[in-house]
Amino acid sequence: MKANNDRDFIGYGRTPPNPRWPNGARLALVIVLNVEEGAEPSIPDGDLVTETALTDGIREEVPAGIRDFVAESLFEYGSRVGFWRIVRLMTQRGIPLTVNACAQALSRNPQIAETIRESGFDLCCHGDRFVRHFLLSEPEERDIIARSVAGFEQAVGRRPLGWQSRYSPSRHTRALLVEHGGLLYDADSYADDWPYWVKIGERPHLIIPHSFTNNDNRLATAKLGTANDFYDHLASALRVLHAEGGRHPRMMTVSLHSRISGQPARFEAVERFLDFAASHEGIWFAGRSDIARHWIKHHPAEPSS
Repeated sequence: MKANNDRDFIGYGRTPPNPRWPNGARLALVIVLNVEEGAEPSIPDGDLVTETALTDGIREEVPAGIRDFVAESLFEYGSRVGFWRIVRLMTQRGIPLTVNACAQALSRNPQIAETIRESGFDLCCHGDRFVRHFLLSEPEERDIIARSVAGFEQAVGRRPLGWQSRYSPSRHTRALLVEHGGLLYDADSYADDWPYWVKIGERPHLIIPHSFTNNDNRLATAKLGTANDFYDHLASALRVLHAEGGRHPRMMTVSLHSRISGQPARFEAVERFLDFAASHEGIWFAGRSDIARHWIKHHPAEPSS
């Protein structure tokens, strides 16, 4: 078990773990829906520029200091339409969903917060606002983590069980999460096909890796062109991981955004992928906190030496 922020090029290496997923599953499949709309930087909220990340808007078309109403409305589409389209699909199919939300996004859309509360969806905290934690000071970040968790409790009536930063944590993030307490894991890593432990001081802390590869951000950044490309991309990953899972069961995370996969031209890819996944034996659809609880029970951290 490496210390936090120490680089690890070996991981499980030649001896990957047997996760012992429920019912002998070959692959644990996690679907994450990022809810950021209403928490993004915007001029009405006192920011210097309008956020354009992961939208179909044209970056740098509107100069800093001037509101970009195209980008604003693309974010609004995510909360007004896209969220409901994706949630309806997951609910109809009975698929566990991990909602990775910014607390301010929940406070600004009580209907979304109520739906999350009533559904019992798995909760992961994406911060208070959709901001870059690696630019924050340690005291700023400590305050934001506390405010974020409190915002979830107020909006949804329960705490999030995990944490994921926008793009990257700071060097302080994990220590501050452990200090705050009450979180089972963070997802601020892309390093593995299995969960793993790190040390924060002498305390173990669980990492449930996220995915930038199996992520619809590749559509919004034009790394993939169409819904068919996204479907092929996800299906290829599942085929490989499911085949490898016959010997060493694996984990796969798919990351969606309401303003991206909630668009009609892209939504069909999500439907098709879920059909494809359901056609395979030995798939465990799981929330990310389900993975965390399972790992804590069956693969607890080794005592510090």
